[in-house]
Amino acid sequence: MDYLQLQGKTIVVLGVANRKSVAWHVATGLEACGATVVHVVRSPERRESLTKLMGDREVHVCDVEDQTQIERVAAEIGERHPVIHGLLHSIAFADYEGGMKPFHETGRKQFLRTVDVSCFSLIAVANAFRPYLDRQASVVTMSISTTTMASENYGFMAPVKAALDSSLAFLSKSFSAFSEVRFNAVGPGLLKTSASAGIPGYVDAYLFAEKVIPRRRAVSTQEAADVAVFLLSPRSSGIVARTIVVDAGMAVNYFDAEIVDRVVGSDG
Repeated sequence: MDYLQLQGKTIVVLGVANRKSVAWHVATGLEACGATVVHVVRSPERRESLTKLMGDREVHVCDVEDQTQIERVAAEIGERHPVIHGLLHSIAFADYEGGMKPFHETGRKQFLRTVDVSCFSLIAVANAFRPYLDRQASVVTMSISTTTMASENYGFMAPVKAALDSSLAFLSKSFSAFSEVRFNAVGPGLLKTSASAGIPGYVDAYLFAEKVIPRRRAVSTQEAADVAVFLLSPRSSGIVARTIVVDAGMAVNYFDAEIVDRVVGSDG
C-alpha cells in the first residue's frame, strides 16, 4: 500500500557523506516507498568515496559555495528528470578551526561562510531547481531542535540554523506566487553522526541528552529521517514553513529529578 503516495515520485537528495548521514537514511526510506532518488554530493572525491555505498544510483556533484555549479547541476538533473516532486537539503558546515571560542569572538569570515553553506544554499538550490519542481513539491531541510539554547559546544551554528528556520516562511511565501511548493525542516535532537562526532564536546552533550530524554535513549538518525520522508510526501501537504522537532521529549525534561539530585548532591 502506497500510503505516503511516494511511489514513482522523483526526489533530489543533497548531502550524503557516508552511511551514517541523515541524508542517506532519508534516501533509503524514500526508496523503500517506491520513490526515485537522485543524489547530489559535495565533490568528485566524495562521489568516489561513496561508489560502493551508492552502487548504480544516480549521483551528481555540486559544491554549493559555487553558484555556477548549483545552476549546472539543476540543469543536468532537470534534463533527465523534468518533474521533481521533492528536494532534501541536508547540508551544513561550520569552520571551527582553532577550537571553540566565546560567541562574541566569532570571526566574520567563519560566520559568513557558515551562513552561505548552511543557510543561503537552501535559497540558491531552491531557486535553481524552481523550473523543474512540481507545483505541489516539498522541500525539506535539516535544522536542529532548538536555536535558542546557548550551548557552547555548538559554537556559532545555532544562530545560522535560526536563519535557516526563518527562511522557510519567506521561501514558502515567495514560491506561493506561482506554486504550492512548501518548505519545512526537521529539527532533531543530538544525533550520532560522523559530522557531529567532529564537534568538540559534542559526545559529552550527546551522553547528557540520553539522560535528559525521558526514555533514557537518544534520538536515532532513522527517527529524524522518517520525519523527513513524511514531510517530503504528499501526506504532509498541510504542513508549511514549520520546523518539526524530533527530540524524543528532551525539551520537556531538563529538570528531571534524578539529574537534579545528582547535581545538588555533588554540590553539597
